[in-house]
This record gives sequence, structure tokens and C-alpha cells, in this order.
Amino acid sequence: MLKLSTKGRYGLRAMAELAGRCNGEPVLLDDLSEAQHIPKKYLYALFGALKNAGLIRSTRGAGGGYMLTRPAGQITVLDVVTALEGPLDLVECVGHPEQCGQHAHCPTAVLWADLSKMIQDYLGGMTLLDVIPKDADDRESG
Repeated sequence: MLKLSTKGRYGLRAMAELAGRCNGEPVLLDDLSEAQHIPKKYLYALFGALKNAGLIRSTRGAGGGYMLTRPAGQITVLDVVTALEGPLDLVECVGHPEQCGQHAHCPTAVLWADLSKMIQDYLGGMTLLDVIPKDADDRESG
């Protein structure tokens, strides 16, 4: 079964929350943690990876916190998920065909490659702006 880890799921929720709250001012990690019920320590680790990927930046001191590096409409769901999960190939041979001795003769190689591309295209076509909760009710059910 294809399944994203908590890194991808929690990280995307936190980024959507950040995008919804970020109005040019940094947002505290405590606020994001509380709003999305994600342990602060875990969220801090996720934000380290997102920061390394260039999707967020942090500021210290009074008025410090986290901000997106680009507008929410310019950060795709794929950007966030791959920053946290790595490549989204369904099977390892899609990204690394040299690791499979059967790849050249595999009748399903094209199927897995095409399906992986469809998933990547779908997630690449959605931005944080598309997943920002529209109101408090949406936030509660997320």
C-alpha cells in the first residue's frame, strides 16, 4: 500500500497552517504545534528539513518565528512532500532502474513510472493556497 509517513502528512498540515496564518509576520512554532496537534519537538525537526529545502525561513528574538520563503500559491504540495519524504516514486526502480536486474524486461516498469508521474503531476499542480483551511470548521476536521 502506498502510504505517506507522518513526516509528509504532518509537515503538509503544518505548512498549510503556516500559510493560512502568515500575513507577512513570523508565526510561532508553539502556535502551529497547538493548532495542528503536532508535538513541538517533532514539528521543529520537520521545519528543519523544510528550511533546508528553502521553503521556510526563521527569525529569532522578539517577534520571531517561521515564514514561507515564497507566496503560498508558489509552493506546491509536491515541494513540501518531497522535502520531507524524498522522491515519490512508487517503486524504487522508477527512480533508479540500475538497481533492478529485470528493469529492461519488466512488463510493469512503464506502469509504475507513469503512475508515479501522475501522482507527482497532481501534487505539483496543487499549492499551499489550495489546501489552506477556509474557515475554523475545516481546520478542526483536517
